Amino acid sequence: MNRITRRALLALSAALTLAPAAQAQDRVLNLYSARHYQTDEALYANFTQATGIRINRVEADDAGLLARLKAEGSASPADVIVLVDAARLWRAEQDGLFQPVKSAVLEQRIPAHLRGGEGAQGAQWFGMSTRARVIVYDKTRLKAADVDSYQKLAAPALKGLVCTRSGSHPYNLSLFGSLMEHLGAQQTEAWLQGVVANMARAPKGGDTDQIRAVASGECGVAISNSYYYARLMRSNKPEDRAVVERTGVVFPNQASWGTHVNIAGAAVARHAKNRDAAVRFLEYLASDQAQRYFADGNNEYPVVATAPTENPALVSLGRFKAETVPIAKVGANTAQVQQMLDRVGYK
Repeated sequence: MNRITRRALLALSAALTLAPAAQAQDRVLNLYSARHYQTDEALYANFTQATGIRINRVEADDAGLLARLKAEGSASPADVIVLVDAARLWRAEQDGLFQPVKSAVLEQRIPAHLRGGEGAQGAQWFGMSTRARVIVYDKTRLKAADVDSYQKLAAPALKGLVCTRSGSHPYNLSLFGSLMEHLGAQQTEAWLQGVVANMARAPKGGDTDQIRAVASGECGVAISNSYYYARLMRSNKPEDRAVVERTGVVFPNQASWGTHVNIAGAAVARHAKNRDAAVRFLEYLASDQAQRYFADGNNEYPVVATAPTENPALVSLGRFKAETVPIAKVGANTAQVQQMLDRVGYK
């Protein structure tokens, strides 16, 4: 065998030996995410370490991501889409941006009412973490019994005490869409009118702003996602500790249908080029390890009932009865809710 032939064979052998390693290194997952929490970095790093699949991430707000997906069409590189709020997930499903996933792991670990677009080929999207829509009140002015249901926010006794962020914010739209399932459209609109009549000021700011407004005495009661309050509970800042000391938290409707919970959810993009990796990533998000990151890192509740958490704030807030209305129905109600908000003047 001459020297040239030997070199060629050696090169070919080396190429064949390195090919599997190169393919493993080239395995990627293109993630479009509306989550912007630093604690999620550990999620991505652990997935890559466990699977060898590298994550390319695009981050933007929900509206920006959905607009980008529509503009990219079939050329989109997105494999997985992560959005915050059931209404946004439902809308993306209606716009044909997802594809169904049939996974025994996801069906076993994620409750049916926290999945959307369910059909013979699987669900179109899956809740991966939840947050309760709680009521925060001023302990110097009110008792927990005064605000232990969402309906009481419209009671005349709370006139001039209620604060919320914009009614059209997805967190509130989903809450109101949930109430439609329980109360019906007519009663929900009457309730919204009562909430508007009870407002201490025009809606503004985010959920943390509402909590601080209660603590300052500007408001007597407010609506907030649970993880905003849990962040204040875990803070070492004196001003945050003072807010927690002045305020109390109620999980509404424990004597009836339970507290409304919203989700952060994930889906496989309609034109995913790396579908197997995408499904594997969704299954990873439903694992105990990932569920614990959601709870301990960002103060969210796991969707998997058996997932462990040692978050001191969540433990302190205690267990609560959550509603089980299908989250997809909540999302579907939000268009009608927006019309109600316009009619009653809920800005």
